[in-house]
Amino acid sequence: MMLHLFFLSICVFASSVFAAFGFTKSGSNYVIDAGSSNTLVFTVTDSSCDITSIKYRGTELQDSSGRTQLSSGLGSATVKIESVTASSVNYVKVTCTTSTLTHYMVVKEGESNIYLATYIKEEPSVGELRFIARLKSSVLPEEYPYGKVSTTTGSSSTVEGSDVFVVNGETRSKFYSSTRFIDKDAQCVYGGSDVIHVCVLAPHPESSSGGPFFRDIESNNAGAATNLYWYMNSGHVQTEAFRTNVLHGPYILTFSRSGVPKLSDSDTSFFSGLGVTGYVAESGRGYVSGTASGVPSSFQIVVHWYNSAAQYWTIASSNGAFTSPAMKPGTYTMVLYQGEFKVATATGVSVSAGKTTSKSIASTLTSRNSLWKIGEYDGQPTGFLNADKFLRMHPSDSRMTAWNPVTYTVGSSSLNQFPMALFQNVNNPVTIKFNLKSTPGAATLRIATTLSFAGSRPQAKVNSWTGPAPSAPTKIDSRGVTRGAYRGYGEVYDVSIPSGTLVAGDNTITITSISGSSGTTFLNPNFIFDAVELFT
Repeated sequence: MMLHLFFLSICVFASSVFAAFGFTKSGSNYVIDAGSSNTLVFTVTDSSCDITSIKYRGTELQDSSGRTQLSSGLGSATVKIESVTASSVNYVKVTCTTSTLTHYMVVKEGESNIYLATYIKEEPSVGELRFIARLKSSVLPEEYPYGKVSTTTGSSSTVEGSDVFVVNGETRSKFYSSTRFIDKDAQCVYGGSDVIHVCVLAPHPESSSGGPFFRDIESNNAGAATNLYWYMNSGHVQTEAFRTNVLHGPYILTFSRSGVPKLSDSDTSFFSGLGVTGYVAESGRGYVSGTASGVPSSFQIVVHWYNSAAQYWTIASSNGAFTSPAMKPGTYTMVLYQGEFKVATATGVSVSAGKTTSKSIASTLTSRNSLWKIGEYDGQPTGFLNADKFLRMHPSDSRMTAWNPVTYTVGSSSLNQFPMALFQNVNNPVTIKFNLKSTPGAATLRIATTLSFAGSRPQAKVNSWTGPAPSAPTKIDSRGVTRGAYRGYGEVYDVSIPSGTLVAGDNTITITSISGSSGTTFLNPNFIFDAVELFT
């Protein structure tokens, strides 16, 4: 009897370690086994494409109260599953089709990965275009790379809407887990004595919108579930139309016992042999190479290409040399940034399959006689008051330096005394005091901003002269700084100061946030500063 039980236990153990690759039908579900040494078995419904179970090394990771799915679930879909062999490698391919999209899940034999891709004809009516894995917080409570800033379980109160909370005296939100597209690597949740990491890896998001500096939600331990996201499109500070009739991905849901995986180690080129709609292999792509010039060495040099079907970017070397990622054929607009500040645009850049287009680009910023400058034109509120904190906490957080009207004295005040944002009924206005050795005559006050909320824009008063009220900027229908966002359309306001307004000696400029709208506290109309400069 003991021998029989021992033999049975060996069989059970062996079946969990040496799993059989493939899929089986179980009622209204498909059960897919990756055949990996660290076993991955997951279940997909045959009517909705939802994942209802994910077992990794025998541990159930799927939260029982939710599902892993696109958007908030497709509701219903035509689900097809098949075995595919390409280049002598075996795959399981799941294809889920609705009237507006086709969603793919692919498992490669022997790997603890779920490869995903989503082709859309139009933005889905079921909600934002996102993939969300709802996982057990009891097993995977931790978040990477930003830790507790987006862990909202155990909240004692709500600060704003239904997505900013107070936990142990700190403000937290899923929005505080974001990373710029250009900086993205693995985004993970993890935990357990065995330390399991479940991560999303998203190679270049060519079909998303917003450009290289866009950022969106990545993870959120919300209590019962720890949610891991890949946002392809959303209305969160949206500055560009969504791309349609395109394939989003491939992107990867990966399971690991050996730490955080690297995006640079991922390979999705095998999709070329799987018959995935919208996939363009590297052989069908082209490149752009050239030199970016005129950007000071203290700034990151970023080159960006976009059209209605795709977006790409790269960081140029210190001498300005660059080569683009592999791009789909087409005609693109090309943009040069110093940091995140746009300094040049070129149109009509043509890319052909199998070829490299030569195209250089130079900054169009002109030299000027600067009397003083506060901050740098980098498209961010770098160095300003609370700019080191706002990405990961709400402006009301007690860890923030108090938001009060500021008087900044050129030459003696430190940069971090100047406010990163001007809230209409909180810290309005900001006053700048400075001394001029001589009367400069006519001058220009440049106020560069990164994002406006509720129609806010700056109006300047120079000594006793009041400058014109600018027209309202293009509206972005989304909260900004309170969600850790700072990038909008980047409006730059040049105020022409008449001769005789500035004087030799002491001068005062007051910048006020104006708007025809209103709000409460930090949802008052506000804008974010990039830089302020006085020049002739």
